[in-house]
Amino acid sequence: MKTLMRKGHIALFVGITLVCALAHSKAQESTNAARKLVLKTEVAYPTIAQSMNIRGVVKLEAQVAPNGTVKSVVVKGGHPLLTQSAMTAVGHWKFEPAAHETREQIEIKFDPAQ
Repeated sequence: MKTLMRKGHIALFVGITLVCALAHSKAQESTNAARKLVLKTEVAYPTIAQSMNIRGVVKLEAQVAPNGTVKSVVVKGGHPLLTQSAMTAVGHWKFEPAAHETREQIEIKFDPAQ
């Protein structure tokens, strides 16, 4: 019986995760960037956060390599149900090339009413 319950919980978790990954974004991104953004991946609004009417701003800092790829993303603030989605999207962004590595400040606003 416990094994069946565990499998059910795992299936539920995987299902929620997949739905979150497939949800379309109702998020607005803004950067206080020194470098121009060349390619922006849309941020998925987690379905569970949207259904719970969770809104807010996720603040991130992206470490960008000289070639414009994002090397790492650090959360500076935001609701835990929203941060992973924001981090995943920003990790795929591409900035214009520069002479050296930079740190870009990014804010992503989530609002289920939009």
